[in-house]
Amino acid sequence: MSVFTEHFLMRDAHQKGDKIVLLVMDGLGGLPMEPGGKTELETAHTPNLDRMAAEGTVGLSIPVRAGIEPGSGPAHLSLFSYDPIKYEIGRGVLEALGIGFELNKQDLAARGNFATVAPDGTITDRRAGRIATEECIRLSAKLQAATQDILPGYEVFVRPVEEHRFVLVIRGSGLGGALSETDPLVTGQKPLRVEDQSGTPEGAHTAELVNRWVDRARAALGDEPKANSLNLRGLAKDPGLPSFEEIYGLQAAVIAVYPMYKGVARLVGMETVNFEGDRPHHEIEALERAWNDYDFFFIHIKKTDSYAEDGKFDAKVHEIEAVDEVMPRILALKPGAVIVTGDHSTPAKLRSHSWHPVPTLLWSPRAMPDQVQTFGERACAGGHMGIFHATTLLPQAMAHAGRLKRFGA
Repeated sequence: MSVFTEHFLMRDAHQKGDKIVLLVMDGLGGLPMEPGGKTELETAHTPNLDRMAAEGTVGLSIPVRAGIEPGSGPAHLSLFSYDPIKYEIGRGVLEALGIGFELNKQDLAARGNFATVAPDGTITDRRAGRIATEECIRLSAKLQAATQDILPGYEVFVRPVEEHRFVLVIRGSGLGGALSETDPLVTGQKPLRVEDQSGTPEGAHTAELVNRWVDRARAALGDEPKANSLNLRGLAKDPGLPSFEEIYGLQAAVIAVYPMYKGVARLVGMETVNFEGDRPHHEIEALERAWNDYDFFFIHIKKTDSYAEDGKFDAKVHEIEAVDEVMPRILALKPGAVIVTGDHSTPAKLRSHSWHPVPTLLWSPRAMPDQVQTFGERACAGGHMGIFHATTLLPQAMAHAGRLKRFGA
């Protein structure tokens, strides 16, 4: 069944029911550091998640397609039940929406990363040492001043996000195409030029504009000690998606620290729950305050992914344990269904996203328990849910929460 057909089915089938929580530990899946060892999730002490696995059902999810290494945007769309192959979203759009930037139909958005390059132009650090957000704010203002007049007939907006991340938005007519990124995704190489892959005059024109902006921006950063360069990723326009509430009948909210994940949630119509702090217990406090206001809650935990990308196996383990500690507070709210999973795997051993299936737990008072007693990659391989595509997860949670009508007579 196509996702388009399933969306029509969900529109007709949804009904009132219990609340649903989707808790995503970014990059949850991992690998053993040594042959015969345990993954980060298997290493972590997780008595609460293990109990939920024993009471619920588990499996392994495929975010995009088997063998495909997913980006964060497509992987989250899958968890929201939008096929990322059919609904391709540029990361720039997600970052812009995540910081509350109001995009219009003309806007081209890109996610920017401040970076460090050697004198010969090769990249030595793709994230400029994860500079402080205060430094990002200063550098974004510097780029705004240096580049706002570089593209006659177009408006340029440079806005800070967090740490090394910023957003570039170019506003004006005739923007489009299928644009490549400047980040080669490895150190020791020079940045790439933006190229249009659509073969259209509009795309060629847009690529030329973006390259002109990049050249001026890099020149403006040349005297910086760390962030002396930049790269652009996810150059795209907002394609417009059917809303989450329209499809599922759910008033949905996002609780997240990092702006991009607020952006992907806003893209499908979720509202943002604001809160102070950046730890799992801060996010659960926000959940408790907002519990009566929404039907569906998407909670995003970022540091499991960022620690793994830095190769910090033990730190990722400790972050998983911090999430485990707050799980009883979620269950105390008496949800109809709780999903605990990742958007993709990020093994600390690889220091990057990977294609490995993602451990997934579905807990509900209505669940039929399988024989699995712990929450981990190899345990999940033996669960009733099996290996499944992530787009089918939300309908299963809807059913467990009593939110789907019978189909047919």
